[in-house]
Amino acid sequence: MKPDALLREVKVEDAVGMVLAHDLTQIIPGQFKGRLFKKGHVIREEDIPALLSIGKEHIYTLHLTDGWLHEDEAAGRIAAAAGGDHVQFGAPHEGKITLKSAIRGLAKIDKDRADAVNAIDQVIVSTIKTDTVVQPGQALVGTRVIPLVIEEETVARAVRVLDEPLVKVKPFRPLKVGLITTGSEVFKGRIADKFGPVVKEKVAAFGSEVIDQRFAPDDTDTIVAEIRRFLERDRVDMLLLTGGMSVDPDDRTPGAIKRAGARIVSYGTPMLPGSMLLIGYMPRGAEEVPIMGLPGCVMHDPYTSFDVLLPRVCAGETVTRDDITAMGYGGLLGC
Repeated sequence: MKPDALLREVKVEDAVGMVLAHDLTQIIPGQFKGRLFKKGHVIREEDIPALLSIGKEHIYTLHLTDGWLHEDEAAGRIAAAAGGDHVQFGAPHEGKITLKSAIRGLAKIDKDRADAVNAIDQVIVSTIKTDTVVQPGQALVGTRVIPLVIEEETVARAVRVLDEPLVKVKPFRPLKVGLITTGSEVFKGRIADKFGPVVKEKVAAFGSEVIDQRFAPDDTDTIVAEIRRFLERDRVDMLLLTGGMSVDPDDRTPGAIKRAGARIVSYGTPMLPGSMLLIGYMPRGAEEVPIMGLPGCVMHDPYTSFDVLLPRVCAGETVTRDDITAMGYGGLLGC
């Protein structure tokens, strides 16, 4: 049966007492866009002027048969399959369902699955970008089907693609963070430390805490000793080093991180600002502790490679070389 056979067109003037088959939207430019009549509304005589005012001289009555779904039911099935951990959704609105975050965390979107669903004719999912920091109630995915009624098998195909959720939200873990500020000019008091307050604020935004900040001159042995002290005595969950990240002869931070025994993922990140960032992992028994060397731009630029990687680390992810490589596309944030 063709979908047209499921719908019967009726003149508005003859529709009193009939039930609307779908939501009807009103648009008043610059003032209002929303649902004027809800699916299931029983049309009354006094509704006729309002229906005519939105260009509805005819309405549809719906007679579903086996093998066909209304748009609301279709969107509900797709939404139920798409949502993973810490994702919630409510009733359809104008045929669309929006999946939202239940917590503050890091949104993870499976782009390949989104593409596969959107390759199915008449079915859509529209998502935010993966690795976006989201708040409770923030929209993650919107889904709907294009026609008012759709074959059930088409929706079943989309659900089969979503055998694993399309979207989930990872909570941030409260980490104990050690901060080492290097540079003889700061260590000897020639200039004030500008890094500490900025880094502490950024870390605190994800529920973590800098438990101590220590200062070291441009001396490799001293920096290595401070790294090991944080790891072994303070048992921190993450280490951040500021200063000494350029190619100048006196900048010893990258070499000290390597000498301390870190597994370097990357020294150099294809993102501007923040290209001189180093990220690696320090072994400690069976675990690895993330360690980052932060370039000077973190002090004064509001968004850098550090702001991209920090929430991922706070969400418990292990950053790989492939992750760093992928940061170059769209990574020109400012020069």
